[in-house]
Amino acid sequence: MRSLNLIVLATAAATLNVAAAQPNQQTVNDWRDAFRQLEDEDWPTPNRERRATGAPGPDYWQQQVDYDIDIRLDEDAKHLYGTETVTYTNNAPDTLDFLWFQLDQNRFRPDSIAVMTETVGGGGRSASRTGGSDPEGVSASSVRRRQQIAENGYGHNITGVTDANGEPMDFTIVDTLMRIDLDDVLSTGDSVTFTIEWDYRLVETQVIGGRAGWECFEETEDTGGDCIYQIAQWFPRAAAFSDYEGWHNKAFLGRGEFGLEFGDYEVSITVPQDFIVAATGELQNADEVLNQVQRDRLEEARTADEPVFIVTPAEARANERRGTRSSATWEFRAENVRDFAWAGSRKFIWDAVGVEQDGQGDAPDLVMAMSFYPNESEPLWSTFSTRAVEHTLDVYNSFAFPYPYPVAQSIAGPQGGMEYPMITFNGGTYGRPVTDDDGNLTYSLGSKRGLIGVIIHEIGHIYFPMTVNSDERQWTWMDEGLNSFLQFQAERQWEEDFPVRRGDPHSITSYMVSNNQMPIMTQSDSIVQFGPNAYSKPTIALVILRETVLGRELFDEAFQTYAERWRFRRPTPYDFFRTMEEVSGVDLDWYWRGWFYSTDHVDISLDRVFEGTFNTENPEIENALAAAEADAAPESLTQASNREAGLSTYAERNPEVVDFYSRTDANIVTNRQAEAYERLQGELDEWEADILNSDERIYYLDFTNEGGVVMPIILEFTFADGDTEIVRIPAEVWRYNPDNVTWTYMTDRQVVSVELDPFWETADADRSDNYYPPRIEPTRLEVYRSSNSTPSNLMGDMDQRVSRDSVRTRPQ
Repeated sequence: MRSLNLIVLATAAATLNVAAAQPNQQTVNDWRDAFRQLEDEDWPTPNRERRATGAPGPDYWQQQVDYDIDIRLDEDAKHLYGTETVTYTNNAPDTLDFLWFQLDQNRFRPDSIAVMTETVGGGGRSASRTGGSDPEGVSASSVRRRQQIAENGYGHNITGVTDANGEPMDFTIVDTLMRIDLDDVLSTGDSVTFTIEWDYRLVETQVIGGRAGWECFEETEDTGGDCIYQIAQWFPRAAAFSDYEGWHNKAFLGRGEFGLEFGDYEVSITVPQDFIVAATGELQNADEVLNQVQRDRLEEARTADEPVFIVTPAEARANERRGTRSSATWEFRAENVRDFAWAGSRKFIWDAVGVEQDGQGDAPDLVMAMSFYPNESEPLWSTFSTRAVEHTLDVYNSFAFPYPYPVAQSIAGPQGGMEYPMITFNGGTYGRPVTDDDGNLTYSLGSKRGLIGVIIHEIGHIYFPMTVNSDERQWTWMDEGLNSFLQFQAERQWEEDFPVRRGDPHSITSYMVSNNQMPIMTQSDSIVQFGPNAYSKPTIALVILRETVLGRELFDEAFQTYAERWRFRRPTPYDFFRTMEEVSGVDLDWYWRGWFYSTDHVDISLDRVFEGTFNTENPEIENALAAAEADAAPESLTQASNREAGLSTYAERNPEVVDFYSRTDANIVTNRQAEAYERLQGELDEWEADILNSDERIYYLDFTNEGGVVMPIILEFTFADGDTEIVRIPAEVWRYNPDNVTWTYMTDRQVVSVELDPFWETADADRSDNYYPPRIEPTRLEVYRSSNSTPSNLMGDMDQRVSRDSVRTRPQ
């Protein structure tokens, strides 16, 4: 130890002399701090509205907007006519002299930003950031869509805006937004009331797209055809005004969804008399629009053990008739909701069941889970839809808070999946039956999985963002990602081996290494591959955070705290990040940076493993080990070949040159070695002697961070006796060097192999370098027919996976 200290001091002195003699030079390297705090530069400064803890501050505020709406459906013209009276209450510390409203149907105008900026690929799954195209044709459906947009005059037609006295108010329409100028400044705490009259033509959803519209069915022997109407984004809605952005008046381009204000709704919906209507809120005039049998069934469903038909399949089939001239008005009331949607059809079957819950605070003790669907969706919907609603409430309540509203509804129709307070649209291709070999209607496994999955997802959205009111237009992942994470939990609890679409970490690896990957924090309308970025990547980030980084107990407490804190409020990502850190007690800035702010991926390589045992300094032991090591080494190839060739050595031919070195056994201990070991034994402390005589082995493991995202290192050690051990190394192991690290492991057992990420829990993109010793990677070969040869019998018998031009491989 003394000699080592002298060397260090001498080196330090030499360094000082050199520094004094030469000017300072700038050191240049590629070092990065993967654990640099986000608070310092990327996150907004806490204030009295939003605290550093992630909680709302003492001065937190949000606006209140109440609506009284009358709407009429002209079924023949597929047209809506509406009048709404709005009461806008300004709770902001700012005075307002104008208000912004959203006119989302204007996105279908031919001169809208959304239509005028459509590009090939559209930012979907197949879109690329590389640009360029080489068109060979165009789909008939896209031509038909463009024609209808150009010819049908879609979009909101505002026919008047008047104040409480009936006087006209000035308004200006800017693409999908409308600014209403106030006659007087609206001060803090004051309210203003005015009326908007409007109308618009409904789009055919399966042609135009969008989140609402209509779908009509062909007449059959059993049904009269008719249509289903799903109505959303249908009335001028107040744009959000927040403490962190002011007016949220970014145009609606079709993807970034809706930041809105909470309020109370009174809505009257006039439709043909034989329609069944589902809507946000509770039905207020059941005596007028339902017959006694339907009302009795609805009451029975409240305490039933399984869903009860309010309208049976046979009744719905009989109700499908055309030419109704009379109308009926359905009245609904909804309190403290941020939006309102509805659906209507004479085709609807309707079933319901009451779901009991622990209604804490203002949450109800009983929620009515209900489904509305046509006979064309049977038998799948009556089997699974309302049950899926019930299951979703149970799982989401355990992760977040009791369901806050009295009803939760699943509606079949043209929209493939969309959510609103208390009502969700889950139609499209989900649940449409197929005919089996015997001519009976049945459903495929994919339809079952798809229906259950979409219902869980859309009902889950009533929690996030319909209650936890995140800004969907800016941060889609707070809407889709958090909800998809909980959907994954619910699907895993539906039944064993339920075929989940996203959630298991290994399912994201191909996207994580693609050129189209973008940071999760990317604004919604700029995302190229929307599904992987807004849904899958944040889902898996949260799964890993729960299962691997924090553990379930810490994660679940922090996540539930976030949900409860921001229930009926408007959080930002920073409120989520801060809450998760503050409640769990774990610094996660490194995790947010890698998963949410970067395009890096997870790929840790286990490069080498060295086994170290202690040199006992005992010559009897060390000489024997050296001899055994020498014996274990392969013999010199030249020496072995010489012997096989019959060549003798000089010493064999001249024995007089053989001395004591040639005859000495490698295991023999020399006098000098014995004397040195005896001196050492006298100098060692007892604990030092114990170390030298220990059977412990120290393994040195070299890791390289190939992907860039620092992560915990999970290792499975397999020992010579067949036992295994899992070791979890925290991510802070990378704090000195985020690119390369050597870690040591001590054990008294011999390690024969090591596997990195054995449970596939970190989304490691390349598992070929996760084993030591390396292993042969198995794969399955898909054989392709040659385009210029006659197929063999084997080739002729292969299924449709066989293609024509090559043989390719895929991981097994």
